[in-house]
Amino acid sequence: MKGLSLSAFTQNFLGQAPDWYKTTIFTFLLINPLLLLAVGPFVTGWVLVLEFIFTLAMALRCYPLQPGGLLAFEAVLLGMTTPDTVKDEILAAFPVVLLLIFMVAGIFFMKELLLFTFTKILLKVRSKYLISFLFSFVAAFLSAFLDALTVTAVVISVAVGFYTVYHRVASGKEFRDDHEHGQDVSIQDLHRDDLENFRGFLRNLLMHAAVGTALGGVCTTVGEPQNLLIASYTGWSFIEFFIRMAPITMPVLAVGLTTCVLLEKLHWFGYGEQLPERVRDILLEFDAHETANRTDRDRARLVVQAVAAVFLCFALAFHVAEVGVIGLTIIVLQTAFNGIIEEHQLGHAFEEALPFTALLVVFFGVVGVIHDQHLFSPVITWVLSLPIHLQPGMFYIANGVLSAISDNVFVATVYIGEVKAAFDNNTITREHFDSLAVAINTGTNIPSVATPNGQAAFLFLLTSSIAPLVKLSYVRMVVMALPYTVTMGITGWVCVHFLL
Repeated sequence: MKGLSLSAFTQNFLGQAPDWYKTTIFTFLLINPLLLLAVGPFVTGWVLVLEFIFTLAMALRCYPLQPGGLLAFEAVLLGMTTPDTVKDEILAAFPVVLLLIFMVAGIFFMKELLLFTFTKILLKVRSKYLISFLFSFVAAFLSAFLDALTVTAVVISVAVGFYTVYHRVASGKEFRDDHEHGQDVSIQDLHRDDLENFRGFLRNLLMHAAVGTALGGVCTTVGEPQNLLIASYTGWSFIEFFIRMAPITMPVLAVGLTTCVLLEKLHWFGYGEQLPERVRDILLEFDAHETANRTDRDRARLVVQAVAAVFLCFALAFHVAEVGVIGLTIIVLQTAFNGIIEEHQLGHAFEEALPFTALLVVFFGVVGVIHDQHLFSPVITWVLSLPIHLQPGMFYIANGVLSAISDNVFVATVYIGEVKAAFDNNTITREHFDSLAVAINTGTNIPSVATPNGQAAFLFLLTSSIAPLVKLSYVRMVVMALPYTVTMGITGWVCVHFLL
């Protein structure tokens, strides 16, 4: 081809990502084979995990799917994992994949009801302390009966709705978002101070709610995917699981909600941003306009969405089917009774979740490396060699640290499997097995709020469309989660160590 040069391929590589970032990814891809030859697969595996975490940290510079996917593909080529292992990891977490595909899309068709409900709450409650507390508490309550990803999808939809309303009204232009650069366009008419304060306000609510999903998700079998797995190993019912976790989860819940209020009062770690009065006026104007112009068909849509929401809560609480299948049911019900029958109208609902679904599958490739190279095995062996009375607390710490740098579902799967094997071999008693199961569940759910890659809900928030709009980067999420990590993590460890 005439005129085709190497520079053209170089420019196309990772598109508009900064040159230094492209060079870094190229370097990663080049040094991994050399490391494999020089120091072996175990060390190279840990390097690969850190490289993947780097791509997550740079999510606002370049979506992690492409660089992370290249690293996972290289790991397979180098023999550090196999396609069969990756397939097994995907199948093990297939309910989560279904959840992302269908449940998030189902929430998309509830956005009118969600915006209506949360706009009323936001405009009626003037106290930032109370609003933050409500967002965190409601997220925790819903996560205990639903699941963290579903609740996070709800909160994201609400935040996008608020931001869209303000942007449209304040700029006088149609809302558009430059997803490639992660920055909104047509923003020149906005008051900069109001916009930055509003961004900070939404960041606060998003982080409070995200932590709330962790507070509630740890309590019940349906809160997080690994909870159900642990319950299947122990034979605990929904109620028994809640009761056994309560000595740890209830104090952590109290400390987490207290931390929420204190952060708003002290204005530490980026919290304490108030809703600007101009923004409140715009939202009040929008609410009045929507109320005045709401037709009977609009009200009927809200009723259908409300009925679907009630059905969703009961279906998830009683676990009548896999979460993703329930999400598909929600899609069918809402679209059928609200007259959404064209394919292109349905397609928009899947735009938010499918890129993240692809990223999650790539992540399973990295998890495959962790599994095949036994990166966590030395830690497990060491903890099981400790005196029995120290093991629950050390399991909690080890689970928390490993979950923060990898994935809490995988860590819980590995640990509960090893502990169940020890119990089956009569190495530990049933009572000790139950204590370790509690430590594993709380350890993978509570300290893992430290980083976005620790929990799928946090990673979903980081890679969602709202993150670049409110400037919620990986580093900022880590900083804003830090006080929660410290207070909740220490409380959880104290309860595990002294009460189990």
